[in-house]
Amino acid sequence: MEIRQRLANNMRKFRREKGWSQEELAHQAGVHRTYISGVERLVRNPTITIVGRIADALGVPVGDLVD
Repeated sequence: MEIRQRLANNMRKFRREKGWSQEELAHQAGVHRTYISGVERLVRNPTITIVGRIADALGVPVGDLVD
């Protein structure tokens, strides 16, 4: 599986485990809701900085998002 697909799947999984909407994750990570949607739909290529912010918001190590 491609790394972007793993990232999208894991983001969605951790986000849902917290009971968060894309909007809540976006708020917690300091990005726009459409950006989170784009990453989950594989139309955005996030920088490592953004991946780090998303991981911090979800409370997981970056590696868990791409593993």
